[in-house]
Amino acid sequence: MLSLEQVKQSLETAGQSHVLQFWSELCEEERDTFLQELSQLDLKGLKGHCEGAARAAASPPDSLDQHLEAVPPEFIGSVRTSDKKCLAEWQNEGLLQISQNRVAVLLLAGGQGTRLGVQYPKGMYNVGLPSGKTLYQIQVERIQKIQQLADAKHGSKCTVPWYIMTSEFTLAPTEKFFKENNYFGLEPSNMVMFEQRMIPAVTFDGKVILQSKGKLAMAPDGNGGLYRALVDNKVLEDMKKRGVEYLHVYCVDNILVKMADPVFIGFCISKGADCGAKVVEKAYPAEPVGVVCKVKGVPQVVEYSEIQPETAQLRGPGGELVYSAGNICNHFFTRTFLQDVAETFESQLKQHVAIKKVPFVDTCGNQVKPTKPNGIKMEKFVFDVFPFSRNFVAFEVKREDEFSPLKNADGAASDSPTTARNSLLAQHCRWATAAGATLLDEHGNNLSTTASVSAGDSPPALCEISPLVSYFGEGLEPLLKGKTLPTPFVLDEKRAKELHAL
Repeated sequence: MLSLEQVKQSLETAGQSHVLQFWSELCEEERDTFLQELSQLDLKGLKGHCEGAARAAASPPDSLDQHLEAVPPEFIGSVRTSDKKCLAEWQNEGLLQISQNRVAVLLLAGGQGTRLGVQYPKGMYNVGLPSGKTLYQIQVERIQKIQQLADAKHGSKCTVPWYIMTSEFTLAPTEKFFKENNYFGLEPSNMVMFEQRMIPAVTFDGKVILQSKGKLAMAPDGNGGLYRALVDNKVLEDMKKRGVEYLHVYCVDNILVKMADPVFIGFCISKGADCGAKVVEKAYPAEPVGVVCKVKGVPQVVEYSEIQPETAQLRGPGGELVYSAGNICNHFFTRTFLQDVAETFESQLKQHVAIKKVPFVDTCGNQVKPTKPNGIKMEKFVFDVFPFSRNFVAFEVKREDEFSPLKNADGAASDSPTTARNSLLAQHCRWATAAGATLLDEHGNNLSTTASVSAGDSPPALCEISPLVSYFGEGLEPLLKGKTLPTPFVLDEKRAKELHAL
């Protein structure tokens, strides 16, 4: 730990002496804690961080429109348009790699559930499924199932390690939650939790914000903090030791995420890619999702706010949107690419500005809860490494099958617990009817004639299928064909055994 004098000196050099203005009012314990926090800061880089934040917030974003081009078709695979033979080959390749312990999944779980209106990590959220499962439990069960599928195909006994990047806010509750639930049957040694860095929030004139008299206002450094965290926590070393060569990286809040998706992994490997992104077709031109495209010939994600409306509305000869590849924070990386990024490119990652309401203490020491934005949080994004890729590919998937994020509290028009729950149940209804089952509603009416259900619509019935029974709709025909099922219907392992016996 640094001495008070050393910290004082560094803060002065950075133009941040105000940080210690209440030092004399702190008790011994508060001083120790504060000094420890300040010692862990990158004090050398503090001046640059504060000035850079103020500069970035004051300058308008560059207009990129004249430099944009869509990702060329030869770099895109698609669940919708690639032929069935290719899809089957990619899946086989993915399952083979999984069976050889060469694939891991990495979860970005540093965000708090603030917009969702909860005080705990999003992964612990229960969206109200008949089974009562949380996002974390669903994800664990998908990992278990993909291991089983790879083992069944290749006679292996494989492991898909699960790396979970948390933040200062989410690490302890996440650890506690998994412990209390016995890791939902996963081997704890195959779950590696690690923390991303925290960086200070800054005022518009470049001053670090004091949250209280003896604490800085800190925020996670965005999901692009992953690359620094991989080094800080020796995660890349752990991957190498386990023989992991390929990573599937995703965000915690997507209830439909296919963990270690063998088709996506197989596609990326077959194309020799070091970096890949899953995309969905944008629902409408102004949809607030980033677009995967090329800027001056280099692949990247351009935020929706950085594209002019007239560019977003451009259409091709078939009437399709030119910039339609919506980014869903679902990525493939080779471990060697991550190693390159960590060693060579991390310092070049772009910084993004988030203008926020940050609680603070004023010069008189009073707590203030601002009513309008007063602070700048700087973030890096996980997709900012695309420009460093030697061989980047995109893979288009169907939104109703693979993307339904949980961001807002119920009552919001989209991305709420209700829309997430409905997306999953609607998918399971589609699986059950495709397997030849007849679903009945609570009045005994046949539901199989219902029009197809898309993501977010109310599902025709409460039909939930455990990931431990089916990863993506496979293996259901022997259980469900010709069966008439009153709903609500939950197909878990116990029920599957009963149906098997019939």
